[in-house]
Parts: sequence; C-alpha cells; structure tokens
Amino acid sequence: MSKPQQAANRSDWGSLLDAYRTLPGVADELYDSSGRVRPVWQPFLRDLAALDEEALDHALARGDQYLRDAGVFFRQYGPTDSTERDWPLSHLPMLIEAGEWQNIATALMQRADVLEAAMGDFYGPNRLVADGIVPARLLASNPEWLRPMVGIQPRNGHYLHFLAFDIGRGPDGKWWVLGDRTQAPSGAGFALETRMATSRSFSSVMSSSNVMRLAGFFRRFRDTLLGMRDSDGSRVAILTPGPLNDTYFEHSYIARYLGLMLVQGADLAVKDNRLMVRTVSGLQPISVVWRRLDAEWTDPLELNESSQLGTPGMIGALRSGSFTMVNALGSGALEARALMAFMPRMSEHLTGQPLAMPNIATWWCGGPGECDYVKANLERMTIDNAMSTRLPFDHGPNVVIAGRKTDGSAVDPAWIDDNGPLLAAQEIVSLSTAPALVDRKLEARPMSLRVFVARSGSGWVVMPGGFARIGHSAESADISMQRGGAVSDVWVVSDDAGPADTLLETGGGTAKRTLDATLPSTAADNLFWLGRYVERTDFKLRLLRAFHVRLAETGSGDYPLARMLSDYLEFLGADTEATIPTNVLDDMRAALRSSGQIRDRFSTDAWNALVDLSRTTEMFATRIQPGDDASRAFSVLLRKIAGFAGLVHENMYRFTGWRFLGIGRALERAGLMMSFLRVFTEKDAPEGALDLAIEVGDSIMTHRRRYAAGTSRDTVIDLLLLDDNNPRSVLHQLASIDDHASYLPVTVEEVRMTPFQRKVLEIKTALTTAAPGEITPERLEQLSGDAASLSGLLADTYLR
Repeated sequence: MSKPQQAANRSDWGSLLDAYRTLPGVADELYDSSGRVRPVWQPFLRDLAALDEEALDHALARGDQYLRDAGVFFRQYGPTDSTERDWPLSHLPMLIEAGEWQNIATALMQRADVLEAAMGDFYGPNRLVADGIVPARLLASNPEWLRPMVGIQPRNGHYLHFLAFDIGRGPDGKWWVLGDRTQAPSGAGFALETRMATSRSFSSVMSSSNVMRLAGFFRRFRDTLLGMRDSDGSRVAILTPGPLNDTYFEHSYIARYLGLMLVQGADLAVKDNRLMVRTVSGLQPISVVWRRLDAEWTDPLELNESSQLGTPGMIGALRSGSFTMVNALGSGALEARALMAFMPRMSEHLTGQPLAMPNIATWWCGGPGECDYVKANLERMTIDNAMSTRLPFDHGPNVVIAGRKTDGSAVDPAWIDDNGPLLAAQEIVSLSTAPALVDRKLEARPMSLRVFVARSGSGWVVMPGGFARIGHSAESADISMQRGGAVSDVWVVSDDAGPADTLLETGGGTAKRTLDATLPSTAADNLFWLGRYVERTDFKLRLLRAFHVRLAETGSGDYPLARMLSDYLEFLGADTEATIPTNVLDDMRAALRSSGQIRDRFSTDAWNALVDLSRTTEMFATRIQPGDDASRAFSVLLRKIAGFAGLVHENMYRFTGWRFLGIGRALERAGLMMSFLRVFTEKDAPEGALDLAIEVGDSIMTHRRRYAAGTSRDTVIDLLLLDDNNPRSVLHQLASIDDHASYLPVTVEEVRMTPFQRKVLEIKTALTTAAPGEITPERLEQLSGDAASLSGLLADTYLR
C-alpha cells in the first residue's frame, strides 16, 4: 500500500501508522482490499491515537499487571526442561465486525457437524472407509484411532461437545481452516484472561465499542454439562494431567470460573463399572468428565499401560454407559494432518454439502497421484508426518519447507516415494497480517485465530471472540507461542450494545444455597500440607530472627544460648551458616507446590500473597547480611506470612478444604511448639532460654500482663502449652483441630467419632486437666508423640 493511500485514511490517527507496512500478496486485517482502514477499526484507532505516550504506557501496564496479579502463565518446553512463562499478551485486540463473525461461526458449526458424523462412522459402521472416501490404511495407522472404543456409543448420543478451530485469512481475503482441535482443546480459559487483561488496558474504548461478551458462551456450555448429570447427585469433573501440563493454569481457572471439580487420574476409581471420585467423604459418583488429558493416558488397562495419569477401568465404565466423556476418547483421530485432505469429500458424503469454510490444501502422500503432485510442487509445500497435529506455521523438527529440510539440505524425491503413506503435504501458508503495538507504533504481524465451539441444549454455540496468535516479527510466519509468538484478544464488534450477558442467569427465582462441594482426597491432602509447610516456615523464621537479633546485640553467636538456638535450628534442618537456610527455602517451595496443585480452590489474592512471600524469601537469601539486617528481613517475611494467613482466615469460605488447611497449620504449630518447649524449658537450659521461648511464642506482652513474677518454667508452660486463649499455645491448637474435625464427615454411620477425632479429644483433655508443674520433660515427649500420630490417623481416615 502506498504512503499517500495510508495518509488519506489516518488524519485522526497521528503517527500510529507510520511504521505499518502491509506485505504484497498478503491480506491484512486493518486494511481492506481497496487500501482503506476497515470501518470496524476506525473508532478504536481514533481512541488509541487520543492517548499520549504516558497514558498509553499506563494502559498497557494495567493489562500486564492484571496478568501478573492473576498468576496467568503457560509452560514453555525447552530441549531438556520446562519453565513457567508469563502469558505473552499482545496488547492490541483483533477487531472483527459481527456480520463477518457470524459467517465464520456458521461455517465452523457446519464443520463441527461433519466431525461429529465422522466420529460416529469411525467408531461405528465405518462407511467412509468401505465407500473409499478415507483410505483404510490412513485410519488404521492413526495412533489416535482407538480400537477399544469401537462400538461404544456415547450415552447422550454425541461424541463431540467442545471443539476449537485454528483459522487464517488467505491472500484472497477468505478464511481457511488451518487445524481442527477435537482431542482436548485448550485456550478457552486463556481467552477469558486475555479479555480481562485487554479490558484493563482499554476499558473506556471497549465500553463504547459494543464488544460482544464471552460469559454467555461459558454459561450455556456449563449448563449443558450440568444437564448431562445423573439424578443421583453425581458431579461434573474436569480431568487434568496435573500442574506440569503446559495449560494447567487454564484447567484450574476454568474449574474455578465454572464451579466444577478439578481432578487428576489418581483421584478417580472405577467401582462396579461406575466412575467414582475419592473424597474425604468416601467414593462419590461422577457422571460427566470434561477431559483435558490426551486419550492415550486415560486408562492404563486398555490404552497406554505405562500411564500414571489415568484411571484403570475407565473405558470399561464408558462401555457400561455410566458416565459421559467430553470429548469422547478417540476423538484425537480427527486432528491428523493427512485427514484434512479428505475433509471436502467427507463433508459431501456425510452431510450432502460442501464445506462452507475450506481447509488449507492438503495432500496425503500415500496415493501415487498425490505423491507425484507433491514432488512436482515441492517449492510451495510443507511436508510433515501424516499424523502430525502441528499447525502449518508451527515448523517443528523434521518438517520439510519448500523442498528443504530443517538443516537446509534439499529433499530427495525418492525419500517421498519411500515414505509416502507416512507423509502429508500442505500448501505453504501466507497468513494475513494484523496490527501489533510495537514501541507505540502499529506494525503488521502474521496472525491466526483460535475459535471455540461448544454443544448446548439447542445445538452448537460459538464463542464470540477467542484469541489471535500474533507472530513475533513481520518476517516470520512462525506464530507458535513456544517460539516467541504472542496472543491478543479478539473483539467481535456489533452495531448495538446487546444484552449484558453474564455467567449467571438472572431471574426472579429464589436463590438456592448449594451443598458443600465434594473435596477430593488429594486436594484435602495438599491443603493439609500447605498449612503445615507455611507454619513450618513461620516457626523457623521466628527462630532465625531470634538468633540474628542476639547476633546483632552481641556481635557473636559463640555463647551458650546462641549455640543452643543454633543447634536446635540444625536439628530442624536449618543450618545457621546460611542467613536463610536452604531448608527454609525448601519449605517455602513445598508450600508453593502444594498450593499449585489446588489452584482451583485458592483465591487469586491468597495465591499472590504466597507467591510474593516465596519471591521475597528467595530474594533475601542472596542479599541480606547476618545480624540486624537479617532480623529485619525475617520480620518482613513474618508479616507477609501473617498477611497470607489473614487472607485465608478472613476470605476463604468455610468449606471442608478450609478445615484441612486449618488442621495442617494447627497440627504443625502444636508439634513444633511442644518440641521447642521440651528443649528450652529443660532445667539445664542456659540463661535466657525461657525468655527466648516467650519471644518465639510471640507472647512477650501477654506474659508481662498475666504474670506478676518473672519468667519461670511454670509460666512458660502455662502460657505456651496450657492456655487455650493464647493463639500460640498448644492447647489452643488442639481446640482448633477439635473444632475443625467436628465438621469433617464420618464415613461409617455407626461410628460416632473417627480414630482421629478420638485422639484429638484425648490429647486436648489431657492438656485441659493438666497443671504446669505436672508437665515434666517426659510428659512433653509423650504428648509430642501423641500429636505426631494425628497426621497418620487423619491420612488413614480421609486421605488414602
């Protein structure tokens, strides 16, 4: 496009477009074919140009800050390891007019019908193969075509419920399908968070642009999932591979957003051909599973026997019709690159209609004619594994591009002949470009869209938006996030504001309070250990602060009380040679890992508080000096722990999970305090040990007010062991555990109290009736052992 043509269209847009260069022969999302800015973009550009540099920088920073606060990340894989990376937001949204979006939606709903019919045929009569539409070898060699699933009919009659399509605009301005995502499509939750971040950056622009909302799409799909449940109170679960998966954040986010249970394979069991979830109340039925795990790993009995992510017997439960899988196992067969070569004929054969949106031209090299054509046109082809699910622009290893291998060498046509059935070729994609904001200027970058389609009670529904993948440079067509691509929000802009759609239905009915959500045993276990690790960190920090306070006061740790404190820290695994011992850092990391397993049950504020605590601890480990500097740093960390505890106590709903978190903290505090008192109240303890105990127990002011006499063993034992009004005392912890335990389920009806509850009451009673003078070191050791046994009893009752 010439500069004069651009200038004629940007009088209101200042210098925003100075750096914008469209590419010859490539469609552009900002400009139409006549070289004018598309009408849908014009109001946005005017508002964007009205922002001065400072206002624009603040706007972009607000979006970035939202993502950091929300903890949005994806896992990037390297050659030898993986790491969590910030969500790569491209701040500028992609704008599409509602009429054009409706055409896209209609075409993709038709494609969804074709894929549904293909699934029914592949796992049913197999007429597509019998009639010569799909080569038998192509289907039989597809590792995602699962023979154990042949003949299994979904109990609600549908194989597919949630799909994603990657689409791009070709040079002629028409949209093409680049890839079908039918296995366990990812990105819907990220689309929501990308929308939230973009709305923070451009809230005023968005509110005046009639951007269609996303919440109604999720509400309709959630209601569909809930409607597929049995009438026996069984639940809907989202099945995740776990925190090491690259999209685990999305799994936990969607579970929290929709109010659904997030489970891993180990949480599930099959009993009497019914799928059950292990909970603290025993086995509970599951009747709908939204699978975010590739099918191969779901059942080690009938699929991949090495899988530790799945549940033995799951396919047997599917055969019995006891639950619905979303999407059906085996749906990954539809994603194979080579299958796209046959989609046009499949559509005609199955629905009697041509594809409303064609897919990118594809050739399976298993036929002689196709193989010869590919060899004759290598310069405009990409060649990849026939079963690959990579998108055309995702240039992975061993991909041939324009006749050359990844090492730059030319491809021998004989190689294609020898490997023909294993290969699929696609026309090299020239993706359309879209504007990205770079150094406050707009630049054209290659772009594709991911669009989500879900089944509702009335048919398919398409998310009015999604996300766009944006290339990291104008020169590269590789827009993979794993190699530097970014993601932008997609705004579907209508002529009017439309209804204020939300996740919740509005109406005049009476609000109904739902029952306490079922708590999987592994979630309870992680909450329990989160409480323990946080309290363990807190206690060690208090001891370390006390040590460094004395180091600052005396300039030396070489006197009896300091040596005793140092030895006790070493007994706990915390070596005082390091200002912040590795053992303390390990406890903090373990707390973060435990909380990472339960992101769906954790508020964003609590998560951020824990992350902030962890990052500050890691930072201090390399910066603080022994003595006064360290003691002040430990005070900062203790305040941050108190902030986390306050968020949990004040904001977390008193579901069963909160009880396990509270039990973990109270049990750890009680055990550590008894161990500490046993050592520091010994008769031969050095001078100052009793005062140190009061200090570590955060009870100096209380001790001064309650006891007229000075510090003695009896006053320390009374205040830190036997005073149930002191939140640092052992008896207070036992009372707290007893209260929490009273709300936990008793799984055997004829038993009034579990062994765990009985033991708690026994220890609590012993402390309630004891006098300080009766607490000998031997009695403290016995009580410590009794308290230590509570963890095993809790696990035996609820966590196995």
